[in-house]
Amino acid sequence: MELFHKILKTAVEGGASDVHLKSASPVVFRINRQLVPIECPEPTEEWVASIVEQIVPRHGKEQMAETREVDFSYFVPGIGRFRTNVFQQRGMLCLAMRYVKANIPEFEALGLLPIVRKIASAPRGIVLVAGATGSGKSTTLAAMMQHINRTSRKHVITLEDPIEYVFDDDQSVIEQREIGLDTPSYPMGLKYVLRQDPDIIMIGEMRDAISFQAAIGAADTGHLVLSTLHTTTAAQSVTRILDFFKADEREQVRRQLVGTLQAVICQRMVQTVDAGVTVALEILISNSTVRKLIEENRLDKLPAAIEVGTDDGMQTFNQALFDLVKARRVTEKEALAKASNAQALEMNFKGIFLDEGRRILG
Repeated sequence: MELFHKILKTAVEGGASDVHLKSASPVVFRINRQLVPIECPEPTEEWVASIVEQIVPRHGKEQMAETREVDFSYFVPGIGRFRTNVFQQRGMLCLAMRYVKANIPEFEALGLLPIVRKIASAPRGIVLVAGATGSGKSTTLAAMMQHINRTSRKHVITLEDPIEYVFDDDQSVIEQREIGLDTPSYPMGLKYVLRQDPDIIMIGEMRDAISFQAAIGAADTGHLVLSTLHTTTAAQSVTRILDFFKADEREQVRRQLVGTLQAVICQRMVQTVDAGVTVALEILISNSTVRKLIEENRLDKLPAAIEVGTDDGMQTFNQALFDLVKARRVTEKEALAKASNAQALEMNFKGIFLDEGRRILG
């Protein structure tokens, strides 16, 4: 374990976000989104198996025996906490470990807009943080949770797989439940959560119809529900939610969304001019136009509603990237590579702005 912990310590000190271990291959760190092999004895199959045996919790070993992979949180005193996934490839064990910073970053340090603070203060409804894997959804959600913790007296219950950021009670009372350790599954945890007198429920990830139906039920009864979703745009998130359900259920769910969805924050990581990273945000707010489009099942018009909804705090990825370039934080090349509509963004850089959103909405 000494070498293993030394690898983790080196990763943290070197600014790595992820550590990858597999037998007969170099140890690899991800630093500023780039994979970097490090000088270290190559892991052997026996060594990796020994590490797995020692770090996987008891409930995780039962899951490993059934599914050949498991998620859990691994904490090393003096080094830090790592979100860990153990899996197999070619019959051999591998580890993918993401370092979770002990201090929850502030909104400003993450590059989050003031509207995100306002969204986090919503009294009820469903708020989703969306994006691809590695786009910083968990960190944004943690910053929102910490804002709630510091500014309001709420009872917050989380369901996470695994727990990443650990919160100390401030103004709020927060109870964090880890899947497999504190409750057998998301469905089981969600079944009883409303009996635990929460004001706010944080679900680590929306994975299926069961979790989303539970979220709708909680939001319908006056609770605020925060969660994450794997989608690439804010508008696509609404479609993804409906895809969780059978065709004959979608009409009812869509109508429930009209009354419960508060906002979707979708994010993409972009490289800055100083070789760091920052976040570009697309934000959908459930205003009257958005609610009407969802109610009438005109979901294809949601991107246009976001484009013209700037007075309500909405913005598209193109608008976010344009602002980052204007602030000289991101190059035009990087912005075009991450844009939803690169051609339109390129025209914006030349001073040409077409009011497509208002035309589409009529």
